[in-house]
Amino acid sequence: MSRPSGEVLSPEATRKRYSRLRWQVFLSATLGYGLFYVCRLSLNVIKKPIVDAGVLSETELGIIGSGLFVTYAIGKFTNGFLADRSNVRRFLAAGLLVSALINLALGFVASFGVFMVLWAINGWMQSMGAAPCVVALSRWYSNKDRGSFYGFWSSSHNIGEAITFIATAVIVASFGWQWGFRGAGLLGLLGFVIVAVFMRDTPQSCGLPPVDVYSGEVSEKKEEGSDKTSVAEYQKQVLRNPAIWMLALGSAFMYISRYAVNSWGIFFLEAEKGYTNLEASSVISISSVCGIVGTVLSGWISDRFFGGRRNMPALIFGLMNILGLCLFLLGPSDNFWLDAASMVIFGLAIGALICFLGGLMAVDIASKKASGAALGVVGIASYIGAALQDFVSGLTIGNGKSVVDGLAVYDFSVVTWFWIGSAVLSVLCVLTVWNAKASE
Repeated sequence: MSRPSGEVLSPEATRKRYSRLRWQVFLSATLGYGLFYVCRLSLNVIKKPIVDAGVLSETELGIIGSGLFVTYAIGKFTNGFLADRSNVRRFLAAGLLVSALINLALGFVASFGVFMVLWAINGWMQSMGAAPCVVALSRWYSNKDRGSFYGFWSSSHNIGEAITFIATAVIVASFGWQWGFRGAGLLGLLGFVIVAVFMRDTPQSCGLPPVDVYSGEVSEKKEEGSDKTSVAEYQKQVLRNPAIWMLALGSAFMYISRYAVNSWGIFFLEAEKGYTNLEASSVISISSVCGIVGTVLSGWISDRFFGGRRNMPALIFGLMNILGLCLFLLGPSDNFWLDAASMVIFGLAIGALICFLGGLMAVDIASKKASGAALGVVGIASYIGAALQDFVSGLTIGNGKSVVDGLAVYDFSVVTWFWIGSAVLSVLCVLTVWNAKASE
């Protein structure tokens, strides 16, 4: 709610109001986007029960999953550019509302065609989540604390994953796969209410000066006040920057390995290592919980120990991603503690890489006026990679299936090296932008 236009706040009143509203924006963006993820990952927990019930096949699940990622990738790019010009509260709330309603609807259908169409639409709605959150953080937080708060906000991915892999799995085990979708939908509606009530568009919309005036950062004030370059021109600069495109490619390969575990990790543990659905979900949830730690600390670590440069920590966490995947996929089938340790390493690594490769390094390079565009470029590449992963993984796993004594047996050898190889290529892409400079 904005202040009366004629009212002038004292400096102390301005500071207090800024502090309160910035926390509202940050917390609503974090919780809201976390519940976006619950509405996106619900299918991942339900895959094996759906296959066992004869509703969908592995190949059909791969097609459905890739459909979401294709529409999500296109939407990430388009909505990233739109978010720079939008009212972020309305933008974010609308996407979450429709995504929640789609999940509720999927709890009442069992048709491949309906699943494919609704899940693809869900992908577009999901693409309306990240960009307005990043734009909101850019509007409400200055450069000096952007890295830390971006890292804290990025933990929303892992919060959503943890809720999904724990709460949704318990619901499915207790009430069946249909209630997995219904429960996710109800949580999504809760997120919609949080965003609609607490998110704010800009400081100016609340009767406050721009964040650069509040923070006293002369460089930002100069950019806002005297720089006549248009938002469109800054967005074009993003598209012409090869470093941003290499970061996008590195993120695409990282997302293949990320969604290999998120989309198929539970299925892999059930089919290859003999876990129950609830046991497998519990193991995968370890990566989500550890991912919160990795994400929250990533921005702070790079700001505190590397002078705001992200390349070295991105390399370190990239190597950890490779190690975690190797332990998880190549380890023995009767060692819970090794599987748990692999998810600790993988979760810490992916949590940090989501922050670095998934947006922050590109946002650092781009102008603040084109934060959404930078995130859009990285986003479309990331989720093209995720879509490729789901399609190739579903097809490969389905082709490696055989029936022995009436039981399904899977050969994961080919898809294992596809997942690990992608993590290696991601690290190589990071090395190509080692000397890329952040924008002033």
